Amino acid sequence: MKKSAYEQAGVSIDRGNEAVKRIKSMVGRLGVQEIGKFGGFFPLKVGIKNPILVSSADGVGTKLKIAFMTGVHNTVGRDLVNHCVNDILVSGARPLFFLDYLASGRVEPEIVSEVISGVLDGCLENELVLLGGETAEMPGFYREGEYDLAGFIVGIVGRENVVDGKTICKGDLLVGLPSTGLHTNGYSLARHIVFEKLSLKISSKVSELTAPIGEELLRVHRSYLKPVQALLEKKLLKGMAHITGGGLLENIPRILPEETAVVIEKTWPVPPLFSFLVQAGSVSEAERYRVFNMGIGMVLVIEPRNLSAVEASLKKSDEEFFLIGQVTEKKGGERVRIK
Repeated sequence: MKKSAYEQAGVSIDRGNEAVKRIKSMVGRLGVQEIGKFGGFFPLKVGIKNPILVSSADGVGTKLKIAFMTGVHNTVGRDLVNHCVNDILVSGARPLFFLDYLASGRVEPEIVSEVISGVLDGCLENELVLLGGETAEMPGFYREGEYDLAGFIVGIVGRENVVDGKTICKGDLLVGLPSTGLHTNGYSLARHIVFEKLSLKISSKVSELTAPIGEELLRVHRSYLKPVQALLEKKLLKGMAHITGGGLLENIPRILPEETAVVIEKTWPVPPLFSFLVQAGSVSEAERYRVFNMGIGMVLVIEPRNLSAVEASLKKSDEEFFLIGQVTEKKGGERVRIK
């Protein structure tokens, strides 16, 4: 059969329809049946006084390169959802719905369905609805076999329950929750060290790590929703920082009042992957805490008198945690000092 003009230009409407068909067959797991419409509808039954909607948008970044190299496409969707959930969670918001954007040079229905299955897994894990999205075919814009992935999330919180860090003061404590790896940040540096400087292959094993380097780099960015939600219900948090791009040095100041700073004590065990990257790449201390999360993916700010209650709640949630520092007065321009 002769190709249409559009197909000769590199775009297949049939492949796009097949991808949408596969997505429709999966979203029933979430009880959503309206995929394919021009817009998504979400019934807002909140039962919250003075509700505020909280939104965020993000992507997976160059971690996608690891997915391309390994051929594993069913985890980056979870990375995306969990990252976005954490970004609104720090304001005290409960996630409501999510939309995704997947663009590639050529729509491959099998790969699209794998990616979206990961998005669905993330939505199920965080109890939010995948309301819709966009799958775009853009020949000539992306390399063969590559794609980009982004997402948009909306959550809700009562105005009186917003966590904004405004009451943080000298003497407050910092509690760190562990990451599961690089999460979705620092991959440009990590890839440079691993594949350019060391010339390793995606399947290479190094003595410091328990799994091949590709598997280590692909570990899913975790969600902190469940352990943090329990603390929010008890009103035990004064502030939260999701440790993403900028690391501990730049994300914690985003929630601090202007007159405060923090001192971080390295009380947590740095995961082997970070130690390996830092040593192999000769990454300075200042840079490693600005590029990588170094094993801490979420920082909670609490009052000292609430420490026992916070510890009890986290233990009940089976959540590992570390007391990693305290809030001090700002002296000069330094906002985060790591001892």
